[in-house]
Amino acid sequence: MTETYEVIVIGGGAAGLSAALVLGRARRRTLVVDAGEPRNAPAAHMQGFLSRDGMAPAEFLAVGREEIARYGVELVRDRAVDARRDTGAPPAGRDRGFAVTLAGGPTVRARQLVVATGLKDELPEVPGLAERFGRDVLHCPYCHGWEVRDKAFGVLATTPMSVHQALMVTQWSKDVTFFLHSVASDELSDDDLRRLAAAGVKVVPGEVAGLVVEDDRLTGVRLAGGAPSGGSPVHARDVLFVAPRAVPRTGLLERLGAEMRETPFGRYPVIDERGLTTVPGLWAAGNASGFSEQVVNAASRGYRAGAAINGELLMSDLDSAVGR
Repeated sequence: MTETYEVIVIGGGAAGLSAALVLGRARRRTLVVDAGEPRNAPAAHMQGFLSRDGMAPAEFLAVGREEIARYGVELVRDRAVDARRDTGAPPAGRDRGFAVTLAGGPTVRARQLVVATGLKDELPEVPGLAERFGRDVLHCPYCHGWEVRDKAFGVLATTPMSVHQALMVTQWSKDVTFFLHSVASDELSDDDLRRLAAAGVKVVPGEVAGLVVEDDRLTGVRLAGGAPSGGSPVHARDVLFVAPRAVPRTGLLERLGAEMRETPFGRYPVIDERGLTTVPGLWAAGNASGFSEQVVNAASRGYRAGAAINGELLMSDLDSAVGR
């Protein structure tokens, strides 16, 4: 079974749906392939998106799917397991398109391909952390800081860069404890220590062994082997901020030959300001294009890519018509 589209969008999150919405309104035959694994699924709400502040992520995506359907965009619940340059001869004057193999069996083809597969958060291996993630174990203060303001915060250090997170969250609470966990005290610079002290952040050495949860809420952070100073191994905390390891889902981009770049947060494709990779016709949007694409930014990236793709297709067709 083979279907041919003008554009295939892989990923049905904010970036993919936004690109599809623009393309559908531009009357482009578009397919969205959605595996149903949004990064923000653990969160009960999303914040900072004007007019959608506080909306549940699942509701946001459901509304987006309804909107693209109005313009004839097709959506299939499936996973793209492979993508390659189409081996068929392209129409005169056009670049060769792409063939995408779905886990469900069919191969679908398109002239342009948008990869909006996002990233996966890998949490530190601390018992209880994953179960509380998105509730009272949090990552982004811009996403959740207001909702937990003035509570007792903890910050789990996994690298010296965690200092930045500890300093940032003091904007939302003045009761912040920085658990060094897997970071040695001597890994912190003099500037780090001065800033932590100036912000009133308490620094606690030692590995975190787990969380204390009572009545389905976080009440404390427990150190391994007791407290180094001989005090209580449990520090009462209401919220724990962590920095997950970001794992970009960029395998399809690499398979198609897109040039990649190393960043402190993983390997991401080299793209222009519109989202075009170094492979003609191959686009990246949302967290497949960069680490810090929160929902509102991802939607913007998708919109920009969709508009650019429509322009590319239009000019290609016009040039083909005049024999260029």
